[in-house]
Amino acid sequence: MGARNADLFGRYVWLIDTIRSHGRITFQEINECWKRSHLGYGDDLPWRTFMNHKKAIVDVFNVYIECDAKDGYKYYIDHPEDLEGDGLRSWLVDSYATLNQLQADRSLEHRIQFEEMPSGSRFLTRILEAMRFDTVLMITYQGFGKSHPSTFEVEPYAMKVHNRRWYLVGRSVYDSKVRTYGLDRLLEIVDTEKKFKMPEDFDIKDYFAGCVGVIADRKQPIERVVIKVYGYARKYLATLPIHSSQTEIARDYESTTYAYEVRPNYEFLQALLMQADQIKVLEPIWVQDEMKRFAENILAHYQK
Repeated sequence: MGARNADLFGRYVWLIDTIRSHGRITFQEINECWKRSHLGYGDDLPWRTFMNHKKAIVDVFNVYIECDAKDGYKYYIDHPEDLEGDGLRSWLVDSYATLNQLQADRSLEHRIQFEEMPSGSRFLTRILEAMRFDTVLMITYQGFGKSHPSTFEVEPYAMKVHNRRWYLVGRSVYDSKVRTYGLDRLLEIVDTEKKFKMPEDFDIKDYFAGCVGVIADRKQPIERVVIKVYGYARKYLATLPIHSSQTEIARDYESTTYAYEVRPNYEFLQALLMQADQIKVLEPIWVQDEMKRFAENILAHYQK
């Protein structure tokens, strides 16, 4: 992204975040916020620039900024829940808004600590470009447990972020299977410039339907899993659900009962184990048995 485009992108995000954080705000109030920001440098925000940014935001983010003449000509985000519910757009706005604030006051840099992302992010732009033009990638990949890397062609379908790691979802040209590849395990990529046809029926949300994490085992059916949660885990899961299907179905003074519609794969069980002794699986029985097996294995390690 060129310097000018990056600057414009930052301006668009600033405007979205300013209006979103205030709920409803007049242009005069927006202008005062602008002058205090590192973007305005104390100067006014020209009305024409504001209107141009407002139009551009529709094209770039599909976010509509409306004006309510009956409420003192206050501006607001139309259907803000759509923005919050869109993971990518929400992440972009939050990330750029934080960057804008850090640029406004460098002293904050030493008061904010970020988690480090594993290696592999250097391949992001090249993969996204290949996705944009539907070109085949030649990747050199060494999965966990593999003694040596392999080089093969992949049709890049989609990207996913999970637990601070980026993943590429693509079809291996070698065996025609769609797999998920961790970017931190990528050693090299080369754009072959060979074109492929993106399947019209591929949908990343459908591909990972019922999944927690990145293991998309389509052979494992989606099941109803019910757990009872105790102690601190009650508030933790209330604010950070294990899966989007999490539904509260019962509550009393000492516990909360949640139901999920998931594929109870290894990653889902690991997410349950993160709550330590604060949960109990109620159903299905086989998932309860798996959790018992994990608990017995943990105990065996300490008894040794």
